[in-house]
Amino acid sequence: MAFTNTKESGLESLIVKWLVEQNGYEEGTNADYNKEYAVDETRLFRFLQDTQPKEMDKLGVFTSDTKKRQFLNRLSGEIAKRGIIDVLRNGVKVYPADLIMFYLTPTENNEQAKIMYEKNIFSVTRQLRYSQDAGKLALDVCLFINGLPVITMELKNQLTKQNTENAARQYKEDRDFHDLLFSFKRCMVHFAVDDATIQFCTKLAGKDSWFLPFNKGYNDGAGNPPNPDGLMTDYLWKDILTKRKLSRIIENYAQVIEEVDEDTKKKSIKQIWPRYHQLDCVEKLLADVQENDVGKRYLIQHSAGSGKSNSIAWLAHQLIGLEKDGHPMIDSVLVVTDRRILDKQIRNTIKQFMQVKNTVTWAEHSGDLRKAIQDGKRIIISTIEKFPYIISEIGQEHKNNKFAIIIDEAHSGQSGRNSANMNLALSGLATDDDADNEDKINAMMEGRKLVSSASYFAFTATPKNKTEEMFGVAYEEDGEIKHRPFHVYTMKQAIQEGFILDVLRNYTTIDSWYKLMKTVEDDPMFDKKRAQKKLRAFVEGNPDVIAKKAAMMVEHFHEQVVAKKKLGGKARAMVVTANIPRCIEYYYAINKCLADRHSPYKTIVAFSGEHKYNGQEPALTSAAMNGFPDAKIPKEFKKEPYRILIVADMFQTGFDEPLLQTMYVDKPLYDIAAVQTLSRLNRACPGKDEVYVLDFANKTSTIEDAFQKFYRTTILSGETDPNKLYDLITLMESYQVYDDGDVNQLVDLFLGGAERDRLDPILDACTAVYKQLELDDQIKFKSAAKSFVRTYGFLGAILPYGNVDWEKLSIFMNLLIPKLPSPRDDDLSEGILQTIDLNSYRNEAQEAIAIKLEDSDSEIAPVPAGTVGHIVEPEMDLLSKIIMDFNDMFGNINWNDADNVQRQILAIPEMVSKDKKYQNAMKNSDEQEARTESERALQQVIFSIMADNMELFKQFQDNPSFKKWLSDLVFNLTYNPEGKAYVIPGSEPKVVKYDFTPQQDLMMVAEVPAPYGEKKTDD
Repeated sequence: MAFTNTKESGLESLIVKWLVEQNGYEEGTNADYNKEYAVDETRLFRFLQDTQPKEMDKLGVFTSDTKKRQFLNRLSGEIAKRGIIDVLRNGVKVYPADLIMFYLTPTENNEQAKIMYEKNIFSVTRQLRYSQDAGKLALDVCLFINGLPVITMELKNQLTKQNTENAARQYKEDRDFHDLLFSFKRCMVHFAVDDATIQFCTKLAGKDSWFLPFNKGYNDGAGNPPNPDGLMTDYLWKDILTKRKLSRIIENYAQVIEEVDEDTKKKSIKQIWPRYHQLDCVEKLLADVQENDVGKRYLIQHSAGSGKSNSIAWLAHQLIGLEKDGHPMIDSVLVVTDRRILDKQIRNTIKQFMQVKNTVTWAEHSGDLRKAIQDGKRIIISTIEKFPYIISEIGQEHKNNKFAIIIDEAHSGQSGRNSANMNLALSGLATDDDADNEDKINAMMEGRKLVSSASYFAFTATPKNKTEEMFGVAYEEDGEIKHRPFHVYTMKQAIQEGFILDVLRNYTTIDSWYKLMKTVEDDPMFDKKRAQKKLRAFVEGNPDVIAKKAAMMVEHFHEQVVAKKKLGGKARAMVVTANIPRCIEYYYAINKCLADRHSPYKTIVAFSGEHKYNGQEPALTSAAMNGFPDAKIPKEFKKEPYRILIVADMFQTGFDEPLLQTMYVDKPLYDIAAVQTLSRLNRACPGKDEVYVLDFANKTSTIEDAFQKFYRTTILSGETDPNKLYDLITLMESYQVYDDGDVNQLVDLFLGGAERDRLDPILDACTAVYKQLELDDQIKFKSAAKSFVRTYGFLGAILPYGNVDWEKLSIFMNLLIPKLPSPRDDDLSEGILQTIDLNSYRNEAQEAIAIKLEDSDSEIAPVPAGTVGHIVEPEMDLLSKIIMDFNDMFGNINWNDADNVQRQILAIPEMVSKDKKYQNAMKNSDEQEARTESERALQQVIFSIMADNMELFKQFQDNPSFKKWLSDLVFNLTYNPEGKAYVIPGSEPKVVKYDFTPQQDLMMVAEVPAPYGEKKTDD
């Protein structure tokens, strides 16, 4: 009885049988293989003789062993130098012959090319004995095209308790990369395969070989989904290795690229093979365009670490190759990015991937785009800032052109005005000088729309609601029209596959505790909400507070990062600050801490523009403080002795530095900004197994909420209701600030190019009416006007029908809104900072936790429309109550027996004041001497009550902040030049009393903080 072969050989047989019987491969043998030259000699010469007999006759390889050897030496040398990919694409020249080594995929109407393509020989050899020195060494599977090896495979089987990790280890330890078959560029890729997962490597280098996942992904994470029709990994041989798919990869994806270090000019060579999601994404996009023609919109939600630059390059390169009925489907591909660094990166990547030279250009100045199209440049790259100006050059002569627009980081690249300018130019309606005002209105409406002569491809890791609605795939669920991305590679999968690190795994919040005191006799009223914000900013910006936090950062960096040799001792850190003044304060404070501990490391500061720090002249710039231009910061940061980058408003997006291992955050972060800022840490590199975040400003719940939206697929929960625009118009018209006559007259003048002094009288008359409105009505009108302009600017791009009245009103409101003065907003918290002072400050590190994200798709709400503002009445409160509330929030200790502690503290001043030496010092010595005696007496009192309250004693001994507060309290209450004993008065003391009421969610015991390295899991 024959049982199923569940061994490794069974998987091998399965793969080879399918390739041969279902996919038209030939099966080779070891007898066909030439070990010296690493070729299937039998099929190599059969292919060349069958397809190019005249060229082979020139070489005489079949009549002379010497000439055969010369040919094989030449072929082997070309593969070693250029790589198998280039040899297959472009053939080899062997004097006097010019040989084609692979016939490319034919275009749809080229019959001769189809015949020649079918002459390619795809073959597979199992248990290939590849080594000249060790004859028994055998490779599980090797794939050849026309006798040249292209892919190797090591197979493992989970039923025999081995997996892809064992296969990868076999490549690293048992497959010598000095053997010709395994040498760099001899094969395109090496696969480690089992029945559940696949890994691949493009350059074998012993233990330094880098294997990457080649899996479909399952539940938006790593791995592969169960396969009802076979093995989970059979897509490799049933899809990827089919003749057509493998040919497409060779022709359009696989690539050898050269990277040059701009400083050292050192060159490095890399061989590229697409990751599964990259290949899947680009192939599906191309197939959809081919099937549905130009004019659709696509949202691609690909996480950081997805290799987006390569995906964009492959897409751009192949879009210009799409044909229908023998004609190109797309005339020009426009790649728009919001990051100059990435702009250059994408430009270089696309150039390297292009096989037809001089098809790629960069448009930076006016006229560049038109010239590029006239010169036959098929791919044009630009930044979003330059793009609207450049694209306005496209006029009537290009209105029949078909465009593909690839937008990188679409949430910033598609602002209403940018996209309108772009669409207007692409539609060919922007340069008709003879148009009347009605034509211009219609053109502007059309300009808002995403034009039908262009396909839009929007790439982003963090899609906003506008982006989802504009580019996402619409579908109906529970009676709602929702939108989801066309293709997804999630943050979850990128983390699980090891392409990025989980920045939430070691998240330490630093809790700060403050004590403020009132410095004025009276007790004025202030706006409570605003006052609390100002008090927090006052404390956090205090130089002493910044010095303490800087000391904590520097200590952590040296003790937990440098001392533990993170990243082989090359780890860098970033300090994220709330504003430029705080950034400069941190720069000086951290430098002082580094100098005090004689650290060999230095800092770099980064902020935009000039800043007069403490009013000094000349104003400071980060370039002047660093001693080199801001543009050099990324390069200098890689060099010694620079280790800490302190930033205000720079480098929090688009900055990719794999050596960045630790981040100190002292800035409130929300939503996409939180994800983008913290994601600066997530870039993987060898030796980077974890990252640290120390956060002085945010709650873990806020960070968790921000990341949750983009952890898996982001779905838009509904669509924006255009009827809300009618509601806004009704509201605005009710205030009679303007009428239809004002709108029509102003728009006609504006579109007719009238002088400015003809527009202002209309606008000023409307503004005068607005000023007569009640304050709350002013707020409602102006916020409604802004909401209308914003919402129409977005909806105008996606609604199928235009509305002339809306377009006119949009023009009118865009001109009127700047004229409307903002409603007066009295700051009822003004002056509070002159009435308080910082009494004490301390901070403590919580235990490092792993913030766990929910494993589910997230929904985001559609663009809000029809919302208007209103007056928010300030909540007024007494200064003493505001301070007490603030101290409750930020200054308490979580006492176990608060009542006992409070009773003891109330008794302490009287006990201290009865000390004879202290009374004598008050009467006969100066205040400083009296204070010394007060502190001595207090120490004795604390010891005397130790038995009654060990908790109070421990805080006094271990918590310097509490000790200082209690010492100050006792001295301020008891000191008097007459040396009288203190008696508790019936009235409130002038100094604000320390409130000991426990507040469980905001307090912590001031014990020795947990070591930074210790962590717990936050379930």
